[in-house]
Amino acid sequence: MRRASNSLTTEEEKPGSQHWLAGPLIDALRDRLEKGEQSLLFLNRRGYAPLTLCRNCGHRFKCPSCSAWLVEHRLSSRLACHHCGFETRVPEACPECGESDCLVACGPGVERIADEVCELFPQARIAVATSDTLNTPDRAAAFIAQAESKAIDIIIGTQLVTKGFHFPDLTLVGVVDADLGLEGGDLRAGERTYSQIAQVAGRAGRGAKPGEVLIQTRHPDAPVIAALADGNRDAFYAAETAARRDAGAPPFGRWAAIILSSEDEKEARQAAAQLGDVRPRLADVQILGPAPAPLALLRGRYRYRFLVNAKRSANLQAILRDWIGSVNFAPGVRVGVDVDPYSFV
Repeated sequence: MRRASNSLTTEEEKPGSQHWLAGPLIDALRDRLEKGEQSLLFLNRRGYAPLTLCRNCGHRFKCPSCSAWLVEHRLSSRLACHHCGFETRVPEACPECGESDCLVACGPGVERIADEVCELFPQARIAVATSDTLNTPDRAAAFIAQAESKAIDIIIGTQLVTKGFHFPDLTLVGVVDADLGLEGGDLRAGERTYSQIAQVAGRAGRGAKPGEVLIQTRHPDAPVIAALADGNRDAFYAAETAARRDAGAPPFGRWAAIILSSEDEKEARQAAAQLGDVRPRLADVQILGPAPAPLALLRGRYRYRFLVNAKRSANLQAILRDWIGSVNFAPGVRVGVDVDPYSFV
């Protein structure tokens, strides 16, 4: 737990078993409720839990069209893929072993955090703010009106609430899992996490009352987390700049992602091998791959990826055009090229 306010303190305290809020954050929520002020809990994960499994046989609910677990949405009793939109009802028994009353929700989403807050503070007026709950202009307007009139005590939301809202009585922001964006090998993870948490932190203390931001993290010494807690933007920029210079990343170099996809896994794999066999051998260009993309199956298409790192001296667009244009792919193969991509999945 790191605390960002006028002074910086670090408290090592874990949430209780099957709970997700640490003691200092719970105490801060209680303090705001007693003062009649508002709080915001931020977790960039929709639904109730990111994974549901059978404790009897270990079966995990996976999307049939994507390499992704189905997210449980308990408010609507459904399992959903947030990549392709596939949905199914939560079954009463495990489809693999047939055992009933054996499904376990693993990890927290905003709905699960809301349940915990309800248990801790049954008198509190709570609103869950996500693209699922504020999915129409009328619902969004009603939420804003309730928050502005102080009809809501605690807001629990995803990145939907990180910017654009101004609630003068909101004096506490709690980031429930600050490390979430740092996982998965995203080459822009640091900048994305810093931007997101800095934006949500800016929701606290926008009126006359001072604000406080509490960050729950398993890695308090990570450069991005330390810079956020210290309020030291320049330190983060310096560290990120040095890392990018060493890696030849933008603005010191260029990145490109090439995704080959097909509804036939063998066809996609062969296309990737074809392209890999004729890769250019240049001193100022490094080509990694092919390898299955992080989302190896997306919307029913199998995906293989190349990552290209080029020095500024290289004419990257011309190199990519000549390289990809030299291969005659099967009709079912799609080629996607993204230069300096924001997402690498």
